[in-house]
Amino acid sequence: MKKLFIITGEYSGDKHAADVVKELKKINSEIEIEAVGGENLKREGVKLFCDHSEMSCVGFSFNIIKKHIVLGKEIANYLKNEYKPDMVLMIDYGGFNLNLSKVLSKYGIKIYYYIPPQIWASRKWRLKTVKENINKVLTIFPFEKDMYEKIGVDVEFVGHPLLNELPDAVNRDAFFSNNNLDKNKKLISIFPGSRVFEIKNLLKLFLDSARMIKEKNNTVQFALCQAPNIEDELINKELKHYKDLSVRVMKNKNYELLSASDALILASGTVALEAAIYKTPMIISYRGPMFLYLIYLLVRCIKKVSLPNIITGKDIVPEILQLKAKPKNISKEILKIIEDKEYSNNMKKALSEVREKLSDKKAAKKTAEIILQNI
Repeated sequence: MKKLFIITGEYSGDKHAADVVKELKKINSEIEIEAVGGENLKREGVKLFCDHSEMSCVGFSFNIIKKHIVLGKEIANYLKNEYKPDMVLMIDYGGFNLNLSKVLSKYGIKIYYYIPPQIWASRKWRLKTVKENINKVLTIFPFEKDMYEKIGVDVEFVGHPLLNELPDAVNRDAFFSNNNLDKNKKLISIFPGSRVFEIKNLLKLFLDSARMIKEKNNTVQFALCQAPNIEDELINKELKHYKDLSVRVMKNKNYELLSASDALILASGTVALEAAIYKTPMIISYRGPMFLYLIYLLVRCIKKVSLPNIITGKDIVPEILQLKAKPKNISKEILKIIEDKEYSNNMKKALSEVREKLSDKKAAKKTAEIILQNI
């Protein structure tokens, strides 16, 4: 019986891994699978070497580095001396996985990497690690394939998992009725991020922008998407200063808001790609500590930050970053979206290119097929 070992580092990777396992079992139920993962893999009957919560850390410290080193050694020793897999499938979590790949490749263990780290965005020197230690890369963006092929890495584009994971767009009228929203007003939804430091850096900026928008156009209403891991207190602490906006706070309705809104104010991240798939007009804005931004400028490989712009190679979505991240700039772009119908429609048309470029492949199924062909 063939043996596969999967390594994830956080919830999203665990979910993608579970989808791959489902597809593997449909094709070949005899394959033995163990993993570093979480509840999603556990529900698929996968035996966990350890829960990935042991490695998932936020921040940077000596203790975190030490924790990763110790866990990496434990995984490597287990794979070399006990489990002896036919293949290791790494999923996302680049810092930990790329370091571990250096050890596993020396042991002669075959390594495939699904959803590789975004080397194209920053720290391009990590390409050398991939070339030397990873047997095959399974990319989710088409432009990644060209990047890896240029340096001689065995690579295949498998499609983006989001295309099969996103629910259908909601019925706008029904969503407005069910959530007491005014059907006669434009809905502008605010997504300030899912991390505490993002809320602290962006929420006030976005709410100030909303206030400026409403001062110039009273036919709008606002909703705020609160990530499930963010405490109410953190949101309410800021919202109490903006009672005039009557912002509707919604939890666990991010896809509904992404598809039903007329315009979106987004922090950078995967949410921009989700919005693009729904073809909802948006702006991206981000601001953080200046010293971190300067470090980012030093390590970045491309000047665009939002995935819709990166995937298409065009400036479809306005990117309002750091020193330019001010209410007057954000409000100006949002007002343009909701007041200029031609501009809004052109953005929607341009966003449709994103889905086309990501293809209609089912990423998890394609990944499973490649694994079984090569394990």
